[in-house]
Amino acid sequence: MRKVNQPKPKDETFFDRVYDLVRQVPRGRVTTYGRIADALGGSARVVGWAMNGSFDSIDGVPAHRVLNREGRLTGKAHFATPTMMQELLESEGLEIINDKVKNFEKVVWQPNNL
Repeated sequence: MRKVNQPKPKDETFFDRVYDLVRQVPRGRVTTYGRIADALGGSARVVGWAMNGSFDSIDGVPAHRVLNREGRLTGKAHFATPTMMQELLESEGLEIINDKVKNFEKVVWQPNNL
């Protein structure tokens, strides 16, 4: 796994860089589309597109740990079941209330280079 501040290989895409960064989010923590975008020099919308492609086809990407800027589970519709994202977060010790991570500001993870 490549660290965020390491130079990217020539053949690596922005999506690959998103997946590498999401793999670094610690268990029991979450991050946002915007924080990933800021760390990688892209847009939150493009990060969302990358994550949209990760739910079924990219191994080892903990997509359930990526939320919107308010800590809401906006990506939940892309999982195998409507409750899977919440279940995965709860299995890591997070509490979810009305599709939002409780104490979001305390568990949000910031990439190292910001």
